[in-house]
Amino acid sequence: MKKTFLLILVLLTALVPVKADEGMWLPLLISSRIDDMQAKGFRLTAEDIYSVNKASLKDAVVRFGGGCTGEVVSPDGLLFTNHHCGYGQIQEHSTVEHDYLKDGFWAMSKEEELPNPGLTVSFLQSMEDVTDRVLKGYVPSMTNGQRDSLVQANSRIITDAINNQAKGIRSSVEGLYYANQYFLFVYKIYSDVRLVGAPPSSIGKFGGDTDNWMWPRHTGDFSIFRIYADKNNEPAEYSKDNVPYKPKRYFTISRKGVKEGDFTMVYGTPGTTKEYVTSDEVRYTGEVSDPEKIALRTMRLDIQKKYMSQDQAVRIQYSSKNASVSNAWKKWQGEAKGLARRKTVESKMDYEDRFRKWAENNQYKGLLEQISSLYERRNPYFRAQEYYNETVSTIELLTFASRVHSALKDGRPVETVADAFYKDYYQPIDEETFVAMMGAFDKQLSSAFKPAYHTQKLAQYGSLEAWRNDLFARSIFTDKDKVLSLTKEDLPKIETDPAYEMYNAYNQWYRKELQPTVSRLGQEINLANRRYMKAQMEFQPDKTFYPDANRTLRVSYGQVAGYNPSDAISYSPISTLKGIIEKDNPDIFDYNIPQTLRDIYAEGGHDDQPVCFLATNHTSGGNSGSPVLNADGELIGINFDRVWEGTMSDLAFDPEFCRNISLDIRYLLFVVEKIGHAQWLLDEMTFAD
Repeated sequence: MKKTFLLILVLLTALVPVKADEGMWLPLLISSRIDDMQAKGFRLTAEDIYSVNKASLKDAVVRFGGGCTGEVVSPDGLLFTNHHCGYGQIQEHSTVEHDYLKDGFWAMSKEEELPNPGLTVSFLQSMEDVTDRVLKGYVPSMTNGQRDSLVQANSRIITDAINNQAKGIRSSVEGLYYANQYFLFVYKIYSDVRLVGAPPSSIGKFGGDTDNWMWPRHTGDFSIFRIYADKNNEPAEYSKDNVPYKPKRYFTISRKGVKEGDFTMVYGTPGTTKEYVTSDEVRYTGEVSDPEKIALRTMRLDIQKKYMSQDQAVRIQYSSKNASVSNAWKKWQGEAKGLARRKTVESKMDYEDRFRKWAENNQYKGLLEQISSLYERRNPYFRAQEYYNETVSTIELLTFASRVHSALKDGRPVETVADAFYKDYYQPIDEETFVAMMGAFDKQLSSAFKPAYHTQKLAQYGSLEAWRNDLFARSIFTDKDKVLSLTKEDLPKIETDPAYEMYNAYNQWYRKELQPTVSRLGQEINLANRRYMKAQMEFQPDKTFYPDANRTLRVSYGQVAGYNPSDAISYSPISTLKGIIEKDNPDIFDYNIPQTLRDIYAEGGHDDQPVCFLATNHTSGGNSGSPVLNADGELIGINFDRVWEGTMSDLAFDPEFCRNISLDIRYLLFVVEKIGHAQWLLDEMTFAD
């Protein structure tokens, strides 16, 4: 066992370069990459990036909420992230009278900053290789189930000794390289995070869905928050007595700007990547999953946009929901096209042919065939699960009925659940979505993958429209007053309500008929991939294998660079305010910029005001809001997107097309000063120049 892990560690820390700028590197092991980083222009050391003995760059980076990154930029806990990362909080504070989505929000003092219950930021305190401790007691004769139980038990012992809710300390053990190696991550979590500033959506979301994932980009995708702590600088729930957090480290801001070829480093928490899977996974993703989910979300988006365009109140209610649906929708389009263009399936199959020949006379013979067989058995069930998630689970009334039922059953107040739901609910959208989604569910899935309840209801009503009309007419969940009057004694009545009845019928079918098979075969695939990952390391001993992203802190590095997406098209890497004015259109919501911005531009001298830039850093979902740093570790931008042609980088990185898109920090400063008139925020920042 010891020899096996020593071999893996040698492979992990090899200094053989991979393809240009590919890789999401663990900060703890960044010393293995520092020579390459410095050769490309970086002027700091590995300990400047990550250290547990002194303040380092890691101490200015946070996981923002559940799926983004942020960076601390002042000694008073001021924090930058993306507009789309803070969108939910901005929307939550918005009303028709105070439409912060449309008009923006700027606190002019700390007293005006807005609290956000439930929002947290997490600082990584340390990370450590705990493979030996996690596998203590393991012997090769154990079954996979026994190994998993051992890993869970040992991991729990490790984390239980560290976790301290009162002090905001939480830890987790994460398996890397398909659980060939385990790392401990220790976090300190702050839960008093207040909204400080946000540009109008016409800046922060400029271009909307049309420009999403595209270049050239002109989106001022930022929002500003502040972290608060108790008088001892420790985590505390919101209180008027809390004070601004004093960070160990905050980023100095560079206003020098960027040019093509400049070194860039992204320090953030990328979501999930699958760089080492077989052609089976890639084929299913690119040829089945992505196209079908795109079609389903197109229908939902069309319905939402129709009603949002007719009513400002509905637009506010559904802005965050619509953005959430459309983000993955467009990403999947680029991913499917990118996988096809790069011929990733064919490339994987060529690699697998070479692997098979190598494995012919060793312990890995037949491994690829085993993996293919597992996918063949899993895919029909997994496809049905995806349809369930993209159709039945998107009907808002059904999921709301479930949440109310759970709240009452657990003895929790219904008011909180109901207020949040009805504030952002528009029944005509839900009714039209019901017919569209249930129609797709009925048409695209075979009878073997539909619950009996579905067939019975269609037979009973004769049409989806009739079913819809009866459900929404009879359900108490369309009436807020009736819902607020419910008590725990009403649980039997709730369970016969048509909305809860429908939710429960499909959910039970999913849990009994789909989930067990998907879960069992998924575990078998993961186990096979664990062997396959180890085998690939042995097959290619001269290759450096970076771990797939898993929402833990990573470093990626590259350089400012344009690209050529297709024949006769060449993109420069920097966009400017001039491009915003060229796109400005008062008749189109996503391109209708504030009049103030038009007036500023008309004054002259702002043609070259930078807005966004491209670089070659390897990023993924979760990197939204990540700090983009220059060769001296100074903040030059905020990462917020990838180019459409390169979104397949979660499965296969292509150095010719994979580009991350970042907000130039100078545009953020420009908007704060010229649009927000919030000079007091700039005064607390530190500038390199």
